[in-house]
Amino acid sequence: MTAELARGQNHPLSQARLEIRISAGTPVVAAATLSDENGKVHGVERVAHPGAPTLPGLEVSRQAAADHRLAVDLDAMPDTVHRVNVLLALPVGTAGGPGRFGAVAAPFTAVTGLDGTEIATFTLTGLETETAVVALELYRRQEAWKVRAVGQGYAGGLADLLTDQGLPEAPRLAKTINDAVARGAARSVAAPPPRQADGDRTRHPAAPAPALGPDPSGSPYGTPAPQGATAPLPGSPAHPAPADASGLAQPSAPTTGGPIDYHHPRRRNAAPPPPPPAAPPAAPGQPAQPVAGDATGWTMDERLYNQVWGMFEDLARATAAYRSAVDFADSRMDKELEQVLSDPRSRIGGQADAAREAARVKRAQLVDQARQALDRDVAQLTAEAGVVEPALPPAYACWDNPVWHGYRVPMELPMALRLGDLHLSECPQLRIPLLVRLPLERGLWIDSGRTGSSGGSFTDAHDMRRLAMETAVAHAARLLAVHPAGEYTVYVIDPAGTGAQALAPLVQTGALAAPPALGAAGVAEVLAKLTQRVDLVQMAVRGGAADALPPELDTSQHLLVVNDFPHGFDDRAVTQLRYLADEGPAVGVHLMMVADREDAAGYGPLLDPLWRSLLRLTPVPDDHLADPWVGHAWTYEPSLVPPGSQVLQQVLSQVAAARRAWRR
Repeated sequence: MTAELARGQNHPLSQARLEIRISAGTPVVAAATLSDENGKVHGVERVAHPGAPTLPGLEVSRQAAADHRLAVDLDAMPDTVHRVNVLLALPVGTAGGPGRFGAVAAPFTAVTGLDGTEIATFTLTGLETETAVVALELYRRQEAWKVRAVGQGYAGGLADLLTDQGLPEAPRLAKTINDAVARGAARSVAAPPPRQADGDRTRHPAAPAPALGPDPSGSPYGTPAPQGATAPLPGSPAHPAPADASGLAQPSAPTTGGPIDYHHPRRRNAAPPPPPPAAPPAAPGQPAQPVAGDATGWTMDERLYNQVWGMFEDLARATAAYRSAVDFADSRMDKELEQVLSDPRSRIGGQADAAREAARVKRAQLVDQARQALDRDVAQLTAEAGVVEPALPPAYACWDNPVWHGYRVPMELPMALRLGDLHLSECPQLRIPLLVRLPLERGLWIDSGRTGSSGGSFTDAHDMRRLAMETAVAHAARLLAVHPAGEYTVYVIDPAGTGAQALAPLVQTGALAAPPALGAAGVAEVLAKLTQRVDLVQMAVRGGAADALPPELDTSQHLLVVNDFPHGFDDRAVTQLRYLADEGPAVGVHLMMVADREDAAGYGPLLDPLWRSLLRLTPVPDDHLADPWVGHAWTYEPSLVPPGSQVLQQVLSQVAAARRAWRR
């Protein structure tokens, strides 16, 4: 039964792994501090905030948002931690935003289990001039944990709050948090102004919008994705939280004209709905029948997203168990053979042969048992994939899925995007969709050079470049297709015109913002335009004047497809591309490079940071991606349009028509 707490009340916690859910009527910053038994925070490394969202046993949101979900694992807390304080603050420097908590609806907080069941709730009423508040406190008493409703506010903001908790670096840390929030809020500048209810589609100057919501790229419960030559898979969710369904700011309570209604308008949706009813129980000894969307989540898209990543993790761990069992069987056989051969009297003759055969039989039995367990898990996952794949929305579906034949330009940005499929050598028939969160946090690099898998199949470098460009067009088309009309713009740089054939679907349908840029002059013009956009938005956000951007500035998300790099690019253009790769994603400008890294070797280590900042994809199957759990090398296959299919042209035609209608 849920305990509804008043200020100062406490309630015992029977679970160690929890979620703290926050619903507010306006974007707020969520943070948390870890303190000792006296409530003192010993250093900035004990503060989780948008600039450093993960601590042992704790993860907070990376952006300001109207809704947050914080992950907590009390068993993973250091022994020196006795209190976990959950903090809320209004973003600093947001034009038109509320200046105090008394001007917005009372924030609602809920401590829940991982299944969404509420344990305790607290509504922060009675706030007036405060701009930061300690909402909840999880504290340890005699090896047991409890939650207390605090609701202590500070008119001086985060600096005063953190100073009160004994942190000497409080002002500097408060500035760091505000800067991190400003960088996250920069993404919202790319969203177009809301359309008028009366159908008026005239464009207006961009107004600041809230950040797109929490971005859980890591988890306090697992190992973070490794960084290195083998790229970690992007977007793996720990506790994914989608953006606000509307993408717009929630209306705040009026500051004049009557009392504030403290009954939060989203109170009934504080916890995500449980998964849909499961299939009828299976017969004894038989696996349960799979159901599409049986993971938790706010929407069916989020449930399917979580289910796909759950399948991915299950396959990774099942394969790890099989490989470990095979290694154990091999080492056991080697040890038994070594014992036989160590005795000169048993090295030859029938006794030695019998011992060798017995060791091999034992190994075969162990491997066979492990393979049976793996086959059982793979069969269950294959059955689940059979019901999940047909249920996927277009953003998650491959190009041969019939869902694309009923495609319509969406009104909302989806949670994620499919970039291809993944499989392991032990079960190549089972393909797991590779889903990445939107908006993209890093650019893409389509490798047009030879890979480990392509060296024997494609001896012609021209074939690899053609396939790489076709792959880039398929990815660009998918990005265009999943965004609402007018919210995504694609530019192409093709200095020598070598990608004309592959680019035909984008050019002929009118889906591009402008014809592909050719020659040195075209390259310079496009790069100058996009670098200027990045500079303007960065200055506006850092100066707290996002509403002062020029009316003619295109505020949609931008994608720049660069073909045949580095041919046709001078040193200035290379520097601009590096700048866009580093600074662009934070303000809605993304790169898609089609290049062979060996061709760029002449620039030396200058371009190494560029390659590292991009997610490497290949136009042919290649095992260069690793999972964040056990580090398997997964074989990646791009999501390509079936030969002879017209689905790409049909989808792009609708995208172009919707864009033209939106401009009118």
